[in-house]
Amino acid sequence: MSTPSGLPESYGKVLRFVRRRVGSFEDAQDLTQEVFAAAAARLDGQEVESSSLAWLYTVAKRRIIDEARRSGCSVSLELVAEPQAGDARYGDEVAEALNAGLLSMPEGQRRVVVGRLLHGQRFSDLARELDASEEACRMRFMRGLQHLREEFTKEGLEP
Repeated sequence: MSTPSGLPESYGKVLRFVRRRVGSFEDAQDLTQEVFAAAAARLDGQEVESSSLAWLYTVAKRRIIDEARRSGCSVSLELVAEPQAGDARYGDEVAEALNAGLLSMPEGQRRVVVGRLLHGQRFSDLARELDASEEACRMRFMRGLQHLREEFTKEGLEP
C-alpha cells in the first residue's frame, strides 16, 4: 500500500518525537513505522491536511504508552528533551525560549502548564490545588500553550 502524499515529510518529525521518549533508536524506528502504517491504513490514499501532523503525534504518543505498558517500563513525556548530537544549539534555544515563556506567564497559568505538561497532573487535581474550577484550569492551560507558541515564534523557533 502506498503512503498518502504529505506523510514522508512528517516522518522525520515523528521519528524525532518518538526518539526523545523511548530507550533506543531502533525502538523509535519501530514505533514510528507502526504510526505510519496505522496512518496509511486509516487514510488509504486520501490527501493529507496540515493538521495531520498533530494527529500523527497523538497516534505516536498512544503507541509509546501502549509499548510502555506492554514492557512494564515508565515513559517520559517531558516537554523538553535532551538535545541530540549536533542539536545542542537548537536545544539551548528551545530551553531558553521555554524558560522565558514560563517566567513571563501569570503564576496561576504557569502552575497549570507546568503541572499538566511536566508533572502529568489532571485538571481536577490542579483545580483543587489552585482553588479554581476545572474549566478555569483548562482555559489557563490553553492560554499558556498559546503564550509559549508566541514566545517560540518570536524567537524564530519551530515546534
